Amino acid sequence: MKPVPAQPTPLHASPWRWVPTLYYAQGLPYVVVMTLAVVMYKNLGIGNTEIALLTSWLYLPWVIKPLWGPLVDLLGTKRRWIVAMQFLIGTSLAGVALALPGPAFLQTTLAVFWLLAFASATHDIAADGFYMLALPQQAQAAFVGVRSTFYRLAMISGQGGIVYLAGLLQERLGRPALAWAWVFGQLAVVFGLAALVHLWSLPTPAADRPAPDASGPGGPGPVAAFVGVFMAFLRKPGIGRILAFLLLYRFAEAQMLKMVTPFLLDAPAAGGLGLKTQDVGIAYGTVGVAALTLGGLLGGWVISRGGLKRLLWPLMICMHLPNLVFVALAAWQPGSLAVVSAALALEQFGYGFGFTAYMVYMLLVAGDANGQSPHKTAHYALCTGFMALGMMIPGMWAGWLADHLGYFNFFCWGCLATLPSFAAAAFVRIDPAFGRKAD
Repeated sequence: MKPVPAQPTPLHASPWRWVPTLYYAQGLPYVVVMTLAVVMYKNLGIGNTEIALLTSWLYLPWVIKPLWGPLVDLLGTKRRWIVAMQFLIGTSLAGVALALPGPAFLQTTLAVFWLLAFASATHDIAADGFYMLALPQQAQAAFVGVRSTFYRLAMISGQGGIVYLAGLLQERLGRPALAWAWVFGQLAVVFGLAALVHLWSLPTPAADRPAPDASGPGGPGPVAAFVGVFMAFLRKPGIGRILAFLLLYRFAEAQMLKMVTPFLLDAPAAGGLGLKTQDVGIAYGTVGVAALTLGGLLGGWVISRGGLKRLLWPLMICMHLPNLVFVALAAWQPGSLAVVSAALALEQFGYGFGFTAYMVYMLLVAGDANGQSPHKTAHYALCTGFMALGMMIPGMWAGWLADHLGYFNFFCWGCLATLPSFAAAAFVRIDPAFGRKAD
């Protein structure tokens, strides 16, 4: 059967009607689970060890999302999945708001965050699949930058604007739990509206329909087909080197990321910088994310000029060397918000610049020797799952380490923890031409 070309309805044919809002809605719940939860629990007096351990488990839905990804293809349309998941995300956010004033808020909110994380991971699968179905290939390439920009704007809104708002409300209301309940209640309203908007604005491409279940005559069956895709990934040449790189490239970052917000918020007597919650929203959530975005854009351009093989080590150094910024901040504990913002901008720019190497490498792994593969989408999803696993496990012990070592020694350890990623990089095999534009 020939594939049916994507044919958006004429009324909603322009991608500008739905691509920006769809990818903003994709980015925001991830920021809520990975960042806002950490800030909120810190404001509510939860210890660093518990925060790092419990919130690291929230990565799990992104780790295992390739396992239920085929269900999104087999059951219903991706358009329906998107709208349904946005309603579920809105309901989950309302659940957090309702649970916060209660006595068992920690256990209850964690359970709801798990539901939110699974809904967000499923939304990611449906949104990325819908994007490829609703747009012709040329438009997909043209709107990649739009996708990335609005995803980053969601990060700035979450880590910057929402954290800033929560800080102001805490000062005015005097009750952190009430302030965060109000914030999550407003987020629930936003996602309810987003679901209604996308119910109207998303096109209805003819290609967006349930996929064949591979169970017809002569077919391998859905389970065998899925296992075959997974085994094809594991049979890639040098799979051991590939998995080591995917799991270890962010080994240091996975630990340090969990402790950045507690470090910024903790009092100087505890080794932190003593920033207000709204100051964290400015320095880390706005200035830092903006620098992260600029670094990523520059990193992609540099790889397109020189190729990944040639630039892998310089990019890795640019990503890991700025970890020394946190060592300096922990040693000197500057009280100036401008100084802290500038330091975080430097660190985040270096991270964004170097992280592009990892993203391009995942594209290399997902394809074959020519950058193509019949399972490219599924294999890329598996790469992102291993990436999330590499963030989840090291993050679990980060809080315990920080509590026992103190912030200065912990960040010194973070610099040493970059060595496994360099060791893994020494064994990877990369085509010299991969990632570089033809002259």
